[in-house]
Amino acid sequence: MMSICIGVYLCHRTAKDMGTHDHGSIVWDEFVGMWITLMALPTLDWQWVAAGFVIFRIFDMWKPWPIRWFDRNIHGGMGIMVDDIVAGVISAGVLYVIGHHWPIGLL
Repeated sequence: MMSICIGVYLCHRTAKDMGTHDHGSIVWDEFVGMWITLMALPTLDWQWVAAGFVIFRIFDMWKPWPIRWFDRNIHGGMGIMVDDIVAGVISAGVLYVIGHHWPIGLL
């Protein structure tokens, strides 16, 4: 939770200083989204970390609903952070299902 609060401030301040919203060099939001994703790892094997990274990046780049809605409708530091938070939560859910309910787990 602390990383989210810090991120909202840092992302808002950086975007304001740069004069643009969610510039590609602002990456704190991606770190937080990835941390959220990794909370669902069934084990700490590198394959699971790699799978979590790929799943998160797919959702972060593709931005399906509701991620896209947050990306387009929430502004400022929270707007920069929230789409990656939602992508992280969805990615964590996918990773959890694969790791705990899929009969064969990760191949």
